[in-house]
Amino acid sequence: MEWLHELFKKSPEMALFLSLAVGYWIGKIKFGKFQLGGVAGSLLVAVIVSQVGVQIDGGVKAVLFALFIYAVGFESGPQFFSSLGKQSIKEIILAAVMAATGLATVVVMARLFGLDKGLAAGVAAGGLTQSAIIGTAGDAIGKLGLAAAETARLQGNVAIGYAVTYVFGSFGAIIVCVNILPKLMGRSIRDDAIAAETAMQAGVKVLGPDQEEAAPSLVGRIYQLTSDPQRTVADIENANPATTITIERVKRDGKFVEVSPTLVLRQGDYVLTVGRRDAVVASAPLLGKEVDAVDGMELTLNKREIVLTNKDFGGKTVDQIRQATAGGVRHGIFVVQLSRMGQVLPMKPDTVVQVGDLVSIFGAEQDVKRVASLVGDVIVPSAKTDFVYLGAGLVVGLLVGLLSVKIGAIPLTLGAGGGALLSGLLFGWYRAKKQTFGALPPSAVQLLKDLGLAGFVVVVGLTSGLQAVQTIKELGLTIFGVGVVVTLVPMILTMLFGRYVLRYENTAVFAGALSGSRSANPAFGEVLGKAENAIPTVPFAITYALANVFLTLLGPLIVALV
Repeated sequence: MEWLHELFKKSPEMALFLSLAVGYWIGKIKFGKFQLGGVAGSLLVAVIVSQVGVQIDGGVKAVLFALFIYAVGFESGPQFFSSLGKQSIKEIILAAVMAATGLATVVVMARLFGLDKGLAAGVAAGGLTQSAIIGTAGDAIGKLGLAAAETARLQGNVAIGYAVTYVFGSFGAIIVCVNILPKLMGRSIRDDAIAAETAMQAGVKVLGPDQEEAAPSLVGRIYQLTSDPQRTVADIENANPATTITIERVKRDGKFVEVSPTLVLRQGDYVLTVGRRDAVVASAPLLGKEVDAVDGMELTLNKREIVLTNKDFGGKTVDQIRQATAGGVRHGIFVVQLSRMGQVLPMKPDTVVQVGDLVSIFGAEQDVKRVASLVGDVIVPSAKTDFVYLGAGLVVGLLVGLLSVKIGAIPLTLGAGGGALLSGLLFGWYRAKKQTFGALPPSAVQLLKDLGLAGFVVVVGLTSGLQAVQTIKELGLTIFGVGVVVTLVPMILTMLFGRYVLRYENTAVFAGALSGSRSANPAFGEVLGKAENAIPTVPFAITYALANVFLTLLGPLIVALV
């Protein structure tokens, strides 16, 4: 094992990536219906690797966690602020119940097993994965007026209790949120996440990035006129006021004819029509025989997303905008999606459009350019991250995390994690309003979340695992066992309270709220992985912010009550 110690001493980052690789491999293995998942697997492997002695700079953990929690906030900012209000009462109560049951469990277990104030506070910090308790409890011990040696001993015991219980504190929360909670609810996190997302979209079907409709609503067809209709292009396009098609190209006697509203169509003409499926089907009898292909009749349509900035359109319904817009302006343009703050809106005549909405349009290049200049700012597709915006968001978040407010003698602070989360929410919300800057592509967000959380957990395992195992050997399994109880009992009691008193019905939403009420970031990462969308994030953000305050207050309370 000495050679491994020397190897990791020369390259500690190797231990980090080894733990990630092996941990995610183990996390994929199924034991019946149970599966560890990548985060829990990485934590387990990191604890094993730590036994050879690995030194990882604490700054690495801070950076990884800041990236993870900021990305979580950025992705969920639009939904978070729209969800605040009376509907957040359940999350507030859930976080309070978690803190109260956590305090009661720690005090009862400390008295049953004769733990001193330091060990009891350390068990709370580790078992509830709230590191801030170490600071508030240590400060409270220092004000007890004890002899210097006794004060030092108790403050040292805080660190010991924390080291022994923190690993299972993270692991146990994953078990409860990802494995036990879905069994209690009778539904999987993924199924309920899909149901919640569908409900948010007001019934609008939203396709994933790798999905396409087998029968798309927007189609193009080529027809050969089998009779002499004696109708103009405008007559055909406006035959049915309820639906719209456009004639994009006309080929006559082997030559292309310039398309204009007044062009009279003749027998034998080939015409390319584009429109919504129902309109094209309804117009077919007016045109003639559909043909497979005609040379030169190919047409490429462009899709553009435009942020609506024209105030003339703001506050009007879709139908009002349509009626007020000249046919020449609308010609060749099809609005395929309308979204607001990340939520897709139904394309109904009475849907009200607001400045800042994102409009997705299809059409030929010249038509798209014409309409884009009237509507607003075109979003240029890019896979690049706006590092100016990303860096500014993280700086603001970390600065907020440094702020501290005292309640009596107890300093309260959001910390780096809480500050980065709040900043991510704000910057994500503002980005959703403007859209023309601050790009953070979904793939980049996913990488920050996955690498940030898993890397953070691995660093915790590598730095705490050796000390935890050594302490267990010295003190026996009593403290570890107490930590298991402190981890599981409050979570299970809070879970039951949430299910049967607060009446949580959606598994994904409940799992997000429960993990946040315990500041259980690894558990939340696994919940996100199971959900495969951002549904659990909003309840997590609310309870997480509250937990940072409620659980931090437990430090001096435990010192006073034990």
